[in-house]
Amino acid sequence: MPTFCRWFLIKTQVIKTAVARIGTDKKSLSRAILSRAEIDLMKIRREYLNIYAVSLDDDVISDTSGDYKNFLLTLLGAKI
Repeated sequence: MPTFCRWFLIKTQVIKTAVARIGTDKKSLSRAILSRAEIDLMKIRREYLNIYAVSLDDDVISDTSGDYKNFLLTLLGAKI
């Protein structure tokens, strides 16, 4: 697997781990989302959906709330 593809796989796993626990790992979730440019986030969103059969937006919505949720969704380019 090319390094580029492995990077996206790792990033999607970090995000899923951050939202899969009871209580969101906000530090890991924020870092994973903030650490990449908008184009990369679109690729991460697609890969996340392919791997986990749930959208990244939906996992963020179900696992966060308030301003933090809106902040993350804005970064992801989701419609709030």
